[in-house]
Amino acid sequence: MTHRYVYSIIVALLAVLAILAAYALYKRAPTDSIYNRIPTEFDFIEVSGPIQPIPMLKSIDKNWLELGRALFNSTLLSHDNSVSCASCHTISQGGDDGFPMSIGIKGAVGGRNSPTVLNSVFSFRQFWDGRSSDLAEQAVGPIHNPIEMGSNFPEIISKLNQSDEFVAAFKQVSTGGITSDAIVQAIVTFEESLITPNSAIDQYIKGNDTALNSQQKKGYKKFIALGCVSCHQGVNIGGNLYQRIGRIDHVPEKLLQDKGRFEITKNQNDEFVFKVPSLRNIARTAPYFHNGSVETLEEAVKIMASGQLGIDLTKQDVEDLMALFEAFNGELP
Repeated sequence: MTHRYVYSIIVALLAVLAILAAYALYKRAPTDSIYNRIPTEFDFIEVSGPIQPIPMLKSIDKNWLELGRALFNSTLLSHDNSVSCASCHTISQGGDDGFPMSIGIKGAVGGRNSPTVLNSVFSFRQFWDGRSSDLAEQAVGPIHNPIEMGSNFPEIISKLNQSDEFVAAFKQVSTGGITSDAIVQAIVTFEESLITPNSAIDQYIKGNDTALNSQQKKGYKKFIALGCVSCHQGVNIGGNLYQRIGRIDHVPEKLLQDKGRFEITKNQNDEFVFKVPSLRNIARTAPYFHNGSVETLEEAVKIMASGQLGIDLTKQDVEDLMALFEAFNGELP
């Protein structure tokens, strides 16, 4: 059995599992009568191949979405009113902040690179170490983190209740007024809207042969043949499994100063294990890796090829893959 044949079997199985996981994640419960919220729904399309297209947004509650947008951009969520969710997640620039490490209240520097919030709704876990199971659980983390927002819900609710605009907005969507659950629900609804459909790769895998140029097509064939799709597949071209960094060969020492999931589980098998990042819009989200220590996508690709696949890429390989990654850029929300 050849190396490429084994990879093709793995890829097919992972693609099926990714579709099933995504469908299960979004088969939501009926609308909560307290919140009067229309569940967010997506139109998933299954295609043949390892990468699956970003689904189109089928329905979303516009009132909750707009409230969530306001909260996402409000500095009232931080203790000193200096930081908002948008401070670390700039939607128009790839959904991250472009810094190796994000800056929180009082100029505090975080311990990891800020991941993109774009398409995060399709990831199987949240944060680099996967410590949160969904967007609702993730939203609570930065609010309470002393070096991010350094706040708490009683403090935030008190401040929001002093804003006539927020009081009116919460009354419109929730009979309970401003509560911690309602705050989280609004932010989650907004983040569910942050998808980037209609990328060139999505158009191509859905049947538009002209969506990729000749070099991008070469890059896509190499992306599959080299084994990149063993970790980067499904709707998010990643984001649906864990992997150890340096799985096969060495990686730069600067990437091994953080033990990843081990910090959560204390299980030695989880040393240097991280959630595989999505490659959606990857060309827009430099710098790279969990600590933002790699400035260019070219360097990141070489490190991954060597450390994860045991392959030394040629100059042409890198150029073809770089061309492909431009095709992973979707429409910004």
